[in-house]
Amino acid sequence: MMCVASVLEPFRAANRVSGKPLYQWQLLSLTGEAVDLTSTLPLAVMGKFEASARGDLLVVIGGFNQSKHVSHASLNIIRKAASSFKTVAGIEAGSWIVARAGLLNGHSATTHWEDFESFAETFPEVDVRLDRYVIDGDRITCGGASPAFDLFLELVRRRNGPALAMEVASVFIYDDAHSRSDHQPLVSLGKVAKREPRIEHAVRLMEKWIEQPLPIAAIAKRVGVSSVTLEAVFKRHTGMTPGRFYLNLRLKAANRLVLDTSLSIREIAVRGGFNSLSAFSRAYGRTFGYSPQVARKNYVATASVS
Repeated sequence: MMCVASVLEPFRAANRVSGKPLYQWQLLSLTGEAVDLTSTLPLAVMGKFEASARGDLLVVIGGFNQSKHVSHASLNIIRKAASSFKTVAGIEAGSWIVARAGLLNGHSATTHWEDFESFAETFPEVDVRLDRYVIDGDRITCGGASPAFDLFLELVRRRNGPALAMEVASVFIYDDAHSRSDHQPLVSLGKVAKREPRIEHAVRLMEKWIEQPLPIAAIAKRVGVSSVTLEAVFKRHTGMTPGRFYLNLRLKAANRLVLDTSLSIREIAVRGGFNSLSAFSRAYGRTFGYSPQVARKNYVATASVS
């Protein structure tokens, strides 16, 4: 729902602020029927998407389980229609659909950070980047709702100038502070980042050094504080030590690989910065309550019946 709003609302607001019909759109589904969003709310549409569709910009928005909802026949329709559009965009899981249709081959692209590893593994012919959004010629992709809003403000800026884009951002009381090359954070720190920039610096270092974890003392030195000071600010603002926070971050990253890729558990342990499979399994079990092997088995079984 937020992805749909992030695509449409900047255009709607641009029309309102300018007093001109700068943008027109059609909201279509693959069946022509209302779409049940993951929040269970139905989204009404204007019709069915056909191969004969044409326009300036084709935006494909997808959510969970896109592989189950988008058939090969639908991919063929999208592929045929794409040739009649100047630009094709994939929003969140829409990037998967566009890639499955073969429309990202040879292009740079991104997707939501939760699916980044599996996306890169599935589409080796795509230059995958962990940017908020990627504009590569006539192909556009972005990682989620907030990056989509940034992206469509950028499209307004490119088409109608920075003044209108700023007015549109102001309508939503939105601080347009992100660039497309900003990496998608694994952890959204919110107000903590402004109140305590030392934590943000430390967390971004942790995100960068997951496969080869840095000692906390080394992180503190890079941040410019003592280990004691870093531990104090982490406990005050996160309720845990930097070491515990770092371990949780690595385990969450590993858990995504367990559930969303076909990598071996041993390879996942290495990517999570663990020096042995047994150390990874123990840490994973203490955090999630079961082994990574059981987690993967249960996830596959649940997905097969949902």
